[in-house]
Amino acid sequence: MKRPWLILLGGLAVALLAYGGSYFISSAPMHHLEHSPAPALAWLQTEFHISSAEFARISKLHESYSAACAERCRRIDAKNAELRTLLASTNTVTPEIEKALRETAELRAECQKAMLQHFYEVSQTMPPEQGRRYLDWVIGRTLGPQHATMTFDSPDADHEHHHE
Repeated sequence: MKRPWLILLGGLAVALLAYGGSYFISSAPMHHLEHSPAPALAWLQTEFHISSAEFARISKLHESYSAACAERCRRIDAKNAELRTLLASTNTVTPEIEKALRETAELRAECQKAMLQHFYEVSQTMPPEQGRRYLDWVIGRTLGPQHATMTFDSPDADHEHHHE
């Protein structure tokens, strides 16, 4: 009676070891990325075959851009709040609303310009073919079809960061 239990427990132990080993081996690259100096950017180094020196330059560019981006986001959010206040006080498009819309559009254009400049700077730190691939990828993701942000989804819909 002991033998079937021993075989079952032994088989279960082997299966658990095999699963644990395969999980560890397949997730090792992700663990390496998590422990890199800039984990949010570590995928760039792997995906675009960037040297450590190039990665260090990109990390510095990213730090600089992130601080300025946060300030631009704060200004856009403040202008959006102002616009919502104006919209709540009327049922027509007033000159004040038109002005706030223009100012919001100017802030967004400033943000996009800075973002594109950052993308170009990052791409120029990479080998030329990787830089081109990076630009194609990042521009496609950030300046893709804009009509998607104009849908009438529920307020709970999970949207990317578009300052709406």
